[in-house]
Amino acid sequence: MSTPSLANYIIKRPWLRRWMQPLSEWYKDAAGYRKLGLRADDLIPEESETVLLALKRLPPKEAYDRVFRLRRAFQCSLAHQLLPKNEHTRPEEDRLYLSPIIKEIEAEKQEREDLEVMTVKKKKPDH
Repeated sequence: MSTPSLANYIIKRPWLRRWMQPLSEWYKDAAGYRKLGLRADDLIPEESETVLLALKRLPPKEAYDRVFRLRRAFQCSLAHQLLPKNEHTRPEEDRLYLSPIIKEIEAEKQEREDLEVMTVKKKKPDH
């Protein structure tokens, strides 16, 4: 999940954010995942240990909803159909639910690595 990103650069510059926001919304709509009832975090591959651990930390309701959305999208894909317009994921419903947990787990791993390589030196007594 830790891939290079320009998001922080863009967010820190209001003029650039205003310019990129419509492009971002257009891209999300053109990607088509909302027409299958999915959210952006549903598209994160489950191949890494970090993502699998994050999925285990999801609240039960959120985990159930995620599985439901994925199964429904898979069935739509098999039938070569899109969901009816009223069942598309609306932009306000397309919130991040897995990414914050993934970032938290990555921070925990980084902290653990930092603590493992840390060396403790005894302070010499002053005589």
